Amino acid sequence: MYLGCHLSITKGFKAAAETAVSIGANSFQFFTRNPRGGRAKEIDPQDIIQLKEIMSEYDFGPLFAHGSYTMNLSSDKEDVREFANMVLIDDMKRLMQLPEDTIYVFHPGSHVGQGPEIGTQFIVDALKEAVKINPHANIALEGMSGKGTEIGYRFEQLKDIIDGVGHESIGICIDTCHMYSAGYDIVSQPDDVIDEINSIIGLNKLRAIHLNDSMTELGSRKDRHAKLGEGLIGVDALINFITKPELVNKPLNLETPNELDGYQAEIELIRNRVSNLE
Repeated sequence: MYLGCHLSITKGFKAAAETAVSIGANSFQFFTRNPRGGRAKEIDPQDIIQLKEIMSEYDFGPLFAHGSYTMNLSSDKEDVREFANMVLIDDMKRLMQLPEDTIYVFHPGSHVGQGPEIGTQFIVDALKEAVKINPHANIALEGMSGKGTEIGYRFEQLKDIIDGVGHESIGICIDTCHMYSAGYDIVSQPDDVIDEINSIIGLNKLRAIHLNDSMTELGSRKDRHAKLGEGLIGVDALINFITKPELVNKPLNLETPNELDGYQAEIELIRNRVSNLE
């Protein structure tokens, strides 16, 4: 099982990988740049060489490169879209300096009242340009909770983007909190949810999983992550979901509200629970 959590790369990728190993992880997620801004630190090629050495030694799975929260490709404001497109293109170039199987995860965007059809087309247009820059990118649209005017909280919306771009590099990342909040009952009907992903999008397009509990109820359309076992999904349901045959080999990263020791405890919990099922 490839399992990690969100880590800072302030001290470099090698240091983040060493931290991951120290807490029992064999993957990690990082922001490509300031999550609330647009600045990005230059990538040191030597740091990436050392990162790859650690990843090879400890059998790492794919890393998750998370796009900035300020990137709204579907905004109703042209200057906001232009900024988002610039960030996306720059991230595609930066991705080429990272390990080849790195998964680029980002929030599709919010249409801000102009309607999901218009917003979706803006996202499609931006991604068409992005894959021209990096046709081998591994891009995963993150499924959202549906708060406000978010696009991508229904599987059909994610499919519309994928079909609109029409490029094999585009897939999805599911988030257990977001799915539950969006109305997908992974507690009582996990098999039905998986079947729905497969029938609408295709499990071959499922690149990554964010693992979280949810502070809010099924269908609340609120984005409130909880630590594992401290939310309304619960540890049993989460373990049951991620160990389904269709999902068991998908890379996972925690996005729970934790410090490092909390992530370590959750990683140990998951590995122990999964091991007991084998």
